[in-house]
Amino acid sequence: MNIDSVNDLAKTIPESVYMCFQMTFAIITPALICGSFAGRMKFSALLWFIGPGGSRLRPDCSLGMGPDGFLNDAGVLDFAGGTVVHVNSGVAGLMAALVMGKRRGFGTEAMAPHNLVLSVIGASLLWVGWFGFNAGSATAANGSAGMAMAVTQIAIAPLAWMFAEWIVKGKPSVLGIISGAVAGLVAITPASGFVDPRGALIIGIAAGVVCYWDTTGLKHALGYDDSLDVFGVHGVGGAIGAFLTGVLAVAWVGGEGKSGLIDGNPHQVITQLYAMAVVAVYDAIASLILLKPVDLTIGLRVHTEMEREGLALHGEAIQ
Repeated sequence: MNIDSVNDLAKTIPESVYMCFQMTFAIITPALICGSFAGRMKFSALLWFIGPGGSRLRPDCSLGMGPDGFLNDAGVLDFAGGTVVHVNSGVAGLMAALVMGKRRGFGTEAMAPHNLVLSVIGASLLWVGWFGFNAGSATAANGSAGMAMAVTQIAIAPLAWMFAEWIVKGKPSVLGIISGAVAGLVAITPASGFVDPRGALIIGIAAGVVCYWDTTGLKHALGYDDSLDVFGVHGVGGAIGAFLTGVLAVAWVGGEGKSGLIDGNPHQVITQLYAMAVVAVYDAIASLILLKPVDLTIGLRVHTEMEREGLALHGEAIQ
């Protein structure tokens, strides 16, 4: 290998560039998981949970979506990581939230974001960066990358979430709009290289409405405490996108043999459901295998006082 070596999957991209690009997926997956138990897990426990589990979180290898993976061989369509990043992180986060239990004061105290301005800034940075995730997954500056970028913007989940919240609660909110934005970005991720603008609109509307219902209705009905709604937004949003890819994929965008129900390939829906089930079951089991030993040895949860003080565990505080 020399400095100009290219990757086997992206013949025009240097190996070092492709490696760094794939690392962004590998690092965002465990980062997303942390949102489910934010403020509750010890830092040492987090390292033990994420560290040994790192191999299962690599999006293109451990869950079979690489060129030699069994999900790829089955014909699963996932352009930029809807199943192996978002369903994966959502299910892992849900398992962690269930094992750890609820936050102190959950259900009796207001638990709005510490700073809504920072939340908006963070969502804005995610939105911009998502174009790199989705369009970059084409591994070329071509029509596939252009369409992936376009449909990423067209998926209008922020509006769908806003109107759903407006109807249910009588008023929209900024927090709801940015939550909807992330839900739409998540849902379009697996479909971004396979659907046209019409498909993107449908996926965005579905993601906004269903993720809103899950985070405000189903979560409270079931009583689990997912701090930042990782399962409701990423897990459910990823599943919506993966499923609708099987419905809305069209060959003129994705290429020959990469079409869904509306393009004459109803079997793709079954294939997508198979992938979602495999990822969810595998990740739930793997997460529990990692969480329980850590809980029984060093313990997963911080003390009550530290949970209320936040970063006091590190001797720091946010004013």
